Amino acid sequence: MCRSSFLRNIDAVKRLCEPSSFSLSHRCARVLGTVAAIAFFFATDSAYAQAKQKGGFFLPNADAAKIVTVTVAGEAAAGITVITEAVAVKENGSKATVNKFGEVYAFSPLFIAVRRDEPTQLEFWNLQPDDEHDVALLDADLKVLMYQKLPPLTKTSWVFTFHREGLFGFKCLVHQPEMSGQILVLPPTAR
Repeated sequence: MCRSSFLRNIDAVKRLCEPSSFSLSHRCARVLGTVAAIAFFFATDSAYAQAKQKGGFFLPNADAAKIVTVTVAGEAAAGITVITEAVAVKENGSKATVNKFGEVYAFSPLFIAVRRDEPTQLEFWNLQPDDEHDVALLDADLKVLMYQKLPPLTKTSWVFTFHREGLFGFKCLVHQPEMSGQILVLPPTAR
């Protein structure tokens, strides 16, 4: 987002605070929604900057491995395939949508539930022949734990073992904010 877009968003927040026919609670809800959207932009922009600062693509380092271990191969108790979907692209999308928003992609599924300390294979399928994607795994504080490339027409997989419960985000930093999802880490299965 450029500075002028950010300033337009701030102006929109100011207009929402002006007296109008809307109730105070409705205006506050609109203001909070706009502020949340702005905060999301900066958090995502920060995640992208973190990934770039680390020199490109990486798996979790020693500190991040306390939260999640990611390996290229290994035994997995479960497996999930995540595909990339073209929602609106220049080849077959609405011209008005592509002109206004650019190409729009999504991950499917957007939500994954796994168990803590249970190795789970996540296989990402990039189904686009001419568009490269990436995947960043973020913790609850939006710290990038892992950042990897998803080349065109390629299946790429890793075995994830989460060592903490909670909600983690994953996103394509090239096509964010719409190309994102969540991983809910649940307590281990009772034995």
